[in-house]
Parts: sequence; structure tokens; C-alpha cells
Amino acid sequence: MTQNESFRKYLIIWISLFGISMAFLESAIVIYLRKIYYPYGFDFPLVPMEGTIALTELFREIATMLMLLSFSIIAGKTFRQRFAVFVYCFAIWDIFYYIFLYLLIGWPSSLMTWDILFLIPVTWTGPVITPVIVSFTMITIALLILIKDRKNIQLKFNPVIWTFIIAGSLLLILSFIWDYSSYMLDHYSLSQLFKYSGSKGLLNLAYNYIPRHFNWFLFVLGEINVIVGIIILSFTGKTDEN
Repeated sequence: MTQNESFRKYLIIWISLFGISMAFLESAIVIYLRKIYYPYGFDFPLVPMEGTIALTELFREIATMLMLLSFSIIAGKTFRQRFAVFVYCFAIWDIFYYIFLYLLIGWPSSLMTWDILFLIPVTWTGPVITPVIVSFTMITIALLILIKDRKNIQLKFNPVIWTFIIAGSLLLILSFIWDYSSYMLDHYSLSQLFKYSGSKGLLNLAYNYIPRHFNWFLFVLGEINVIVGIIILSFTGKTDEN
């Protein structure tokens, strides 16, 4: 067995270790930040961050995505495999991020605790259980692809499948940014948000944001779309004779 074949045989193990390791690094950084900015425990509204720290956080998120993308390109042989590795690592990272935070600092207190999920292009928020559910959905589609590949069965992403998955993903993203965006639009019009982007008044408003309501309708609808796409995908496999 060659070194490459050995890597392929234990691919799930290696990409799982990568995702778990990233999760620990992420949780360690968050713990440091919370010790600095939230010594009595994290809660909304957010404490304003120094400009350099805030910018660093933004670029850290971009760097994280580039790390996942780079690893998936290296680990996968085809677009299908690379997509599966990226999705799987992202999901494992997200789940273990919360596991490590709970083990190390006892947070979150429950799966319904609100958290900041992402900062690009606007703030994403939601109860902890929502990204966890999405992560398990992502693991499902990734394992489906990788396991079928091990059996030389090629799954075909046709336009119908992509429509369900992309539409579902957009609905999920919309559910995560819905509350924050609604809050900002309660105070400024869309044109004003672009006009005053980066202004002190807008930043103060953003820092005073406290989650109000999660759009469960959009979230469930998005999950249904993605799951339907996964189910259709599972029936598209053809044996690879090569």
C-alpha cells in the first residue's frame, strides 16, 4: 500500500482530526477574548472591541475559511471529494468548538443559548442548537459522498440537487442574519446603512444589539430543502468502472 493509498484509507480519521484541532484552536482564542472583554461571562450586548482586535477577528474568520479550503483541495482528488471534505471539516470544527467551550468554561449553558456565529458579510446570530443541526446535516452529505466514493460509486450533482441545496443554504443564511438585519433596518434604511458604514453611530448601534427572535420558519424551510437535495443525491450513484 502506497503512502497516498494509506491516506485515502484513513481519510475520515485525518480530516476529523484536522476539524477537531481547528475547533480547539478556535475555542482557545474565544476563551482568551472572553477573559479580556467578558470577565464575568459572555452576554449581549457586545462589548466594543479595539479597532485592531476587531479587524484581526474579521481576518481570522477569512483565514479559517482559507485553511478549510486549502486542506480540502489537498485531501480530495475530485471536486466531489473536495466539496465533501470541506463540508465535513467545517461541521466537525463547529460541533467540537462548542464541545470544547463547554468542557473548558461551561458555556453554553444550554443549546438554546444565543451566540454570534459569523461576521461576514453581516453579523450572524442564533441559538447554539441551530449551527449544530446544520453541522449534522453537513456531516450527512459529506459522509454520503465519501462512503460512496470508497465503494467506487459516483454521486451526480444535477441541477435539481444543486437547486435544493443552494436554495436551502440561502434560506439558512437568511435565518441567521434575519434578526440582526431587522434590528439594523429598524433604525436605518438600507441606503443609509451603506452610506454610514463604519460611522461611529452605526457601530454603536451594532454593539447595542441584543438578539430578539430567531426565524425558525426560514431555518426549518432551509433544512428541508437541503435534506431533500441530499435524499435525491443518494439515488444518483453510478458505479465507476475505472
